[in-house]
Amino acid sequence: MTVAQLGAELPDDVTCVFPLPHVPEAVTVMRRRLRAVLVDWHLSADVAEDVVLLASELLTNAIAHALPPATLRVSRVLVDAVQAVRVEVTDAGPAAQADGPASGLDPDEHGRGIGIVMALSARHGVRERADGSTWWADVAVR
Repeated sequence: MTVAQLGAELPDDVTCVFPLPHVPEAVTVMRRRLRAVLVDWHLSADVAEDVVLLASELLTNAIAHALPPATLRVSRVLVDAVQAVRVEVTDAGPAAQADGPASGLDPDEHGRGIGIVMALSARHGVRERADGSTWWADVAVR
């Protein structure tokens, strides 16, 4: 059974997993694929846009600051008796830091990701492992 066939009565355990190519263009492709999933899940436009923006921030961080491979996982979950969409981005851990400030990064355009994640999510966190980390956030379905 596909997500589209499930319609509005989605069970909590519906999950979609997308491997992330380690190139900047991947975020745009992932946003498009994620929007299609969220439409199939019949989420409101406001919730879907929050999920896409939050996923974009986590994906961009994985490409800019972590080692490949990376994976995007989105799922329907129940958080404190409230339906939510969980966004998880798993990577292979932090990339080696270059000496000095990151070249080419405009400070006005970077560094706000965690603030966006905090503002849009009902809860969020990170799970560290020996082989990488998973950044996750839950967006309540209103």
